[in-house]
Amino acid sequence: MSVLVYTESENGTFKKTAFEVASYAKGVADMMGTTVTAVSIHGGDAGALGAYGVDKVLNINDANLEGFNAAAYAKAIAQAAKAEGSSVVVVSQTADAKYVAPLLATQLEAGYASNVVALPESTAPFKVKRTAFTNKAFNQTEIATATKIVGLGKNAYGLKENSGAAATEDFAVNFDDADFGVKVQSIDKASDKVSIADAEIVVSAGRGLKGPENWGMIEEMAEILGAATACSKPVSDLGWRPHGEHVGQTGKPVASNLYIAIGISGAIQHLAGINSSKIKVVINSDPEAPFFKAADYGIVGDAFEIVPQLNEKLKAFKAANS
Repeated sequence: MSVLVYTESENGTFKKTAFEVASYAKGVADMMGTTVTAVSIHGGDAGALGAYGVDKVLNINDANLEGFNAAAYAKAIAQAAKAEGSSVVVVSQTADAKYVAPLLATQLEAGYASNVVALPESTAPFKVKRTAFTNKAFNQTEIATATKIVGLGKNAYGLKENSGAAATEDFAVNFDDADFGVKVQSIDKASDKVSIADAEIVVSAGRGLKGPENWGMIEEMAEILGAATACSKPVSDLGWRPHGEHVGQTGKPVASNLYIAIGISGAIQHLAGINSSKIKVVINSDPEAPFFKAADYGIVGDAFEIVPQLNEKLKAFKAANS
């Protein structure tokens, strides 16, 4: 009757989200008086999960699952949940998990609550707090089905270390040809940059930079801070930056600890996509820019004067504390 958690990995290493959902699952398990079992598909060191409250890891090492396949992954997790008798399954809100969760809910005949931001208010009935209206409000949702699936919002709960060791066992999944009707042909991704999805800090810029030739200072700031670079929709539409860097409601959602917006006015679609970030900083020459109303900190001024000075200060601070 353990709480089951799907822990995502990449190239044999667990992602940060894996440790966050494990931490959350441990909190739920403590409320229910049970343990935590993790499903690891070609994952990393099980001991790393044990440090975040996982008691047992089911290792799935199937050659058919080396590339992400939502239907097959959902079937694997569903079979693990049934084998463990799990009434609660916790997943993240990454792009992959968002594909898996509805399929998993169908197979388990489970209610699915996405964008959950806190431990359940109660477990009987099972009530969770979720974001609504593009993170402008919260609601309390009761999952009334026997099996419940919780989609934990990115960076919503944080990492909670727990001393302990996780037992491991191999888990075999029964597949059929229909599970692999969709196949991944190739994956192209930048390997020399911090991923927006995994970034603790995101440095983003808009049309205020006037052209792609001025992005050097943005990339410099990102390098100093160990951050990902991003941009507004008009910038990607103009071809100044890759479409993969477009963040906002119509691009990639961002839930970083720090989001720095430079030369971005703050269209409602952009703000909706980055509203889950913990701290928002804006640099803009227009004091009436909508972003200032959403920001925690704001600087009114010319980015071409402010950003180079800020970069020098950040470099000096980093050097003094290294």
